[in-house]
Amino acid sequence: MSTRADKYVSVFNIGLQNTFVYRWNYFLRAAFGLIPLAGTVFLWSAVFKERGGDLHGYDYGSMIYYYLLMLLVSNLVTPTEDEWQIAADIREGQINALLTKPMSYLAYRFSIFCSGRLVYTFVTLPPIALIFLYFHNYVTFPHDPMTYILATFSTLMAAFIQFFITYSLAMMAFWILEITTIVFIVYSFEYFLGGQMFPIDIMPAGIQAALKWMPFYYELFCPVAIFLERLKGPELGQALGIQTAWLFLTWFVARAMWHRGLRHYQAVGG
Repeated sequence: MSTRADKYVSVFNIGLQNTFVYRWNYFLRAAFGLIPLAGTVFLWSAVFKERGGDLHGYDYGSMIYYYLLMLLVSNLVTPTEDEWQIAADIREGQINALLTKPMSYLAYRFSIFCSGRLVYTFVTLPPIALIFLYFHNYVTFPHDPMTYILATFSTLMAAFIQFFITYSLAMMAFWILEITTIVFIVYSFEYFLGGQMFPIDIMPAGIQAALKWMPFYYELFCPVAIFLERLKGPELGQALGIQTAWLFLTWFVARAMWHRGLRHYQAVGG
């Protein structure tokens, strides 16, 4: 068991070293990624100035805080180009070298994903911290220690879910040459239904009820809503239960896609 874990630790370390080579790319991506946040601030400022009141429990300050947390969680858990790298491994035959080794490709890619997230978080946290400092008047921290534990647990599950969905999308490269269209379609749904465009809980109750059964709800919105204490009691328990179910389901689909894809795979290149 120790030897089996050591090889993935080695993969993690190699991924860490490779990712650090592109740390300035990550920093610039994070810096330019703040531009949409600026647009969001101006948009909601105009909305609340026009309404003259709150919106489903959000005032201007809490709405800005929501987007700050969404930015933080997104940087912590969202894969960065993993799908393109995995698809390239399949398309160019780079997985040939791994097929002959006693190593799980899923665990191999997850180790690289973790190393990438660690570097990306390390590089992007300073500008994000400055933004939080700038909007410090809107930042309020929960008083209940359990909120931090549950929000962290939900964030970890969100990272796993996002990785497994990304991995499953990349597995389409076993059947089709270019996965770009599929990836962008799914990511469009994630952006719209995952809470990045607007909080899910300002939508009509019927739509909210439907979205709570979809995986997009648990990729970003759920951990943010828990930290903001907008999910409480039975509703919180239900959300964590469904998120756990999606975690296992996306893991199962990722493994199934890999095994089915291998049966269609014809080794070339690499």
